[in-house]
Amino acid sequence: MVPMETVGGILGGIGVFLVGMILLTEGLRAAAGTALRGVLQRFARGPGIALVSGAGFTALVQSSSATTLTTIGFVSAGLLTFPQAVGVIFGANLGTTSTGWLVSLIGFRVNVAAMALPLVGVGALLRLLSRGRRAQLGLAMAGFGLIFVGIEILQVGMEGLAERVDPSTFPGPTLGGRVVLVVLGVVMTVVMQSSSAAVATTLTALNAGTVGVEQAAFLVVGQNVGTTVKAALASIGGSVPVRRTALAHILFNFITGLLALLLLPILLGVSLRLVGGDPSVGIALFHSSFNLLGVLVLFPVIGGFSRVVERMVPELEPTLTRHLDPAVAQIPPVAVEAARRSAASVSHLLFRRCEVLLRPGASARAAEASDPVLGSAGEALREIRSFLGNVRTSPEDPDGYDRHLSVLHAVDHLDRFVKGMAGLGEVGWLPVGAEVKARGSELSAALTAGGLDELQLPDVERLGRLSTELAELRRRERARVLASTASGATPPEDAWGEIEAVKRLDRLGYHAWRIAHHLKQAEVDGTPAEVAQTGTEEGLEDRWED
Repeated sequence: MVPMETVGGILGGIGVFLVGMILLTEGLRAAAGTALRGVLQRFARGPGIALVSGAGFTALVQSSSATTLTTIGFVSAGLLTFPQAVGVIFGANLGTTSTGWLVSLIGFRVNVAAMALPLVGVGALLRLLSRGRRAQLGLAMAGFGLIFVGIEILQVGMEGLAERVDPSTFPGPTLGGRVVLVVLGVVMTVVMQSSSAAVATTLTALNAGTVGVEQAAFLVVGQNVGTTVKAALASIGGSVPVRRTALAHILFNFITGLLALLLLPILLGVSLRLVGGDPSVGIALFHSSFNLLGVLVLFPVIGGFSRVVERMVPELEPTLTRHLDPAVAQIPPVAVEAARRSAASVSHLLFRRCEVLLRPGASARAAEASDPVLGSAGEALREIRSFLGNVRTSPEDPDGYDRHLSVLHAVDHLDRFVKGMAGLGEVGWLPVGAEVKARGSELSAALTAGGLDELQLPDVERLGRLSTELAELRRRERARVLASTASGATPPEDAWGEIEAVKRLDRLGYHAWRIAHHLKQAEVDGTPAEVAQTGTEEGLEDRWED
């Protein structure tokens, strides 16, 4: 019977290790802020550099799940193509093996308390006394220290277990025994929700003599495959990018695991010889070697591999909100970009529709309240607002916070633009003067100046100047028409039509300008657009409050 103290020590060690991993991952990811997007975009342009960046990022944050989630977000937001993402996934599987090296080379050879506890203390103080990136780096530092504290607690628990458990009681070197060990490794990863924690537990058990080298090798193969269960569960009900990424991850790990099982005697034997027979370092090398072997086998055919996955999970018909995915909301910089792209798609659709309705002689039927374009745009805006409701940015990260705020402004103006378009054709242009018709044609041309690319915005400065001129035109025309009505030169019913037409034109021009302005500001490389001689931002926002 294993004493409860031993069981408690093992569970506590695993728990502290997992808490350390979570803090390290979250701290480093939050510290990266908006730079995370630029880094992965810059270093994932080609398959080779994508592989290296995926391995490096995973080794840094000690979580392949964090890398995979970030990659899914980038693909969903349209920042990475799927073939680029496959390279990152290959690298993430290689990078996650760094945990074994960390545990075997440092965790078992260094005075953990002397190194880890000061890290925890300094990191906690930084988190409490600092703000912004320093606070997040402090959180990561404390997490890094807790990883080694967890290893030390786990070691003590495993030493107690080794006194009670004989490695010979584990499944032997038969086919059935090996299958049992692999399945046990899968279960360990699923239960712990972390292959890194499962591998660390196996290495600690090996170091304490609880399991043998070959048994540890089969457990590690199972733990490596076990990460696919989490990916499969996460993909249920997910978007196409989520399901494709999960499938690529699953296929890679299964192929890698099969290679490891087929070549296990050779890979394990070579690994142990290279490290001088050290069992824990040998298993760490074995873990890295079969993942590297999987990369060497699949990387030369990465294009074909990506196409196979894309055929297995075909793309659905594109929608205005195809960039939005619930998983993306957990990565604020990527979530804001996904929302920006969705808002840009909506604006492109509305601007092109508005251009049709602004043509002289547009029929009333073209702008009925049941216009399917306005209906789909309204539904998309509701989805974007709901998505942004789950996104949180901090003023301590001014770049990310300002972009988030700009997207919210753009969505608000898009909503007002939709309302301004409703019934536009019913107003008509026949009663209005030549100058109003000319300005309507000019606005029509400005709205579609971006071309067919739905992410290409119209010229912000041009729209700003036009909005200023439309505001002046509205004031002049209103005074002129009312005076003409008072003198009897213009029938009242025509007067109200003229005033409503120029008001509607001014409103559409203003909101179109603000949409383009805020979406431009929300771009990573965007710069604030000029406020074209119309006063302060506050005054502008108050011009059409209704």
